[in-house]
Amino acid sequence: MDPLDRPVWASLSSLHAELALGGALAKRYRPEINRFASARDDGDDALAALVALVSSAEPVFVLQVPAIRIPPGLVAGKSALGVQMVATGPVAAEAGAGEVVPLGGADAAEMLALATLTAPGPFQRETHRMGRFVGIRIGGRLVAMAGERFRFPGYTELSGVCTHPDFRARGLARRLSRHVAAGIAARGDTAFLHAWKTNVAAIRLYETLGFRLRCEVNVAVLGAPPG
Repeated sequence: MDPLDRPVWASLSSLHAELALGGALAKRYRPEINRFASARDDGDDALAALVALVSSAEPVFVLQVPAIRIPPGLVAGKSALGVQMVATGPVAAEAGAGEVVPLGGADAAEMLALATLTAPGPFQRETHRMGRFVGIRIGGRLVAMAGERFRFPGYTELSGVCTHPDFRARGLARRLSRHVAAGIAARGDTAFLHAWKTNVAAIRLYETLGFRLRCEVNVAVLGAPPG
């Protein structure tokens, strides 16, 4: 299996093992880190192990290239198609207004507030522990950020790209995406990312940065049935 086909599993079973809950058949991120989970494969035993990791109060996100098989004991709250894009070469950083600053634990509350407002994807209070995050502050206010999410040998995902609505159309998302992707390349990794298939503007932006479509991905939110 190409690890890019199941990036959540590839990440949880390698470079993010310390952030994982579960065993050899299914894993999920700790609830304070993120809401992604994955079975090792679509066999009955692995899917049963996935069910055991899902609480009634907290659905999980499943993201993979193969069609998602919903196991007995779980229901899909919603599902959609996304795209997976991979950088075709190193991405160079670019200059611009506003200093790019590192973000971490001290910025966690502001990062969560910005992600909650703009919905770049599942984001929890300690998502910043998944990788390197950077942002731009204007007047002391965090107005844009981007960072790293899934990580496994040879690959790191660009994710969490978002800009406050009051500061859009200034090229901040583009600049931060370039900055993070350049850092990934500097470590010798290949950058990849995910976007909703319907988000044409984001896909076009990433194409201008040198990302190319690899495939479609399936995304579903799985939870325990009501009652």
